Amino acid sequence: MSTLAHVFEAHGIATVALGSIRKQLEGAAPPRGLWCDFPLGRPLGKPGDPAFQHRVLEHAFRLLQAEGPVLEDFGEAVTDEAELLTCPLPPRSTADLPPAIDEARGLRPAYERAVKQFGNHSGTGRVVDADGIEDALLSLIQVANGSPWKKAGIPGIPARVAQDIRGYYETAALGLSDHIPAAWSGTRWFFDSTEGGKLLLEARSAMREAGEKQPIWFYMAPGDR
Repeated sequence: MSTLAHVFEAHGIATVALGSIRKQLEGAAPPRGLWCDFPLGRPLGKPGDPAFQHRVLEHAFRLLQAEGPVLEDFGEAVTDEAELLTCPLPPRSTADLPPAIDEARGLRPAYERAVKQFGNHSGTGRVVDADGIEDALLSLIQVANGSPWKKAGIPGIPARVAQDIRGYYETAALGLSDHIPAAWSGTRWFFDSTEGGKLLLEARSAMREAGEKQPIWFYMAPGDR
């Protein structure tokens, strides 16, 4: 993005880059940069807080009047609280289904509620939509059981399919909870508390043990997993 910013600036278009990692902003050296001490994935800081978000944008827009290069700090920080998201997962309804499939099917109403309220900004759609989540999980079951991922029917690049599955679950979590959770708490809930998260990690581990190249399996989950 910083490279594009320089291209735009060379054609007379002023730019501002917002970043949450200060060293990355310093190294990339955009013409105008605003470092925001926010959790990754929340470039404007606080979800559901328009006043806070407007302060971030106002600071960023003020930088358009500055002669670059300039790097400023936004004066307010947002911490990544160690909140543990607790969502009441639906009970098993079809014993003949694999647990992750039964779980995902039971979460569909919560997913639909959340999409209606918040939109599908980080849910599904990179590779598969909500209707394709069950088939994606079925392909991961085959991988976890030893099938090569290319023969298991994974509907696309594994990392992107994994992002859609995570997005489906984390969006459903919004429909189950009564507030917007702290940053990364939805991800922690997915991997620590759900059958879908457990399955994704099992499939990832099976791909690693099968000798697949690291980029194929590594980005199916955060690096600390």
